[in-house]
Amino acid sequence: MHGRGADEHDLAPLLQALDPDGNLLGLLPRGPLALPPGGRHWYVLREVGSPDRETFLQTFALLSDWLDGVLAENEITSDRLVVGGFSQGAVMAYSLGLAAGRPRPAAVLAFSGFIPRVDGFELDLDGRTGLPVSISHGSLDPIISVEFAREARTRLEAAGLAVRYREDPVPHTIAPGALAQAKEVLAEALPV
Repeated sequence: MHGRGADEHDLAPLLQALDPDGNLLGLLPRGPLALPPGGRHWYVLREVGSPDRETFLQTFALLSDWLDGVLAENEITSDRLVVGGFSQGAVMAYSLGLAAGRPRPAAVLAFSGFIPRVDGFELDLDGRTGLPVSISHGSLDPIISVEFAREARTRLEAAGLAVRYREDPVPHTIAPGALAQAKEVLAEALPV
């Protein structure tokens, strides 16, 4: 899932890098909101770490329904699903992968995001023990502080998830090492 102000085409090169042979079904959903300064958004940004409750919950429900429909249509079970994203897209990937009431995926790939804190939105970390998660973040990120990645690592490791963590000295972007780590997690979660 793409970041704030981008669209579904933004991460197409990432899909190609993660699955160069095209063995997997790659999905590139589009954020439902068109907001300033332009592009598509998953929720209204009020404060980094705490998405706007109304738009976040609406988008989460819409995205969940869409994803469930695509999986059913393609006869794919949740244990073959890897959710991933960059920035706001990483927030949505954490949400889809960790939310109470959602099926457990095969893995979560989070690039430069955070686990959202939203009233009325609950996680099920107990039901995710051993879940592979790739967390990567730029230590020089001026948009979303690397502290959010460190907090996610601590929280998920404490709950028993299988976290791979990486920081690179880059701003708000996906570093080559972060891509390599995500590719390893993906290959282990979905061996071809």
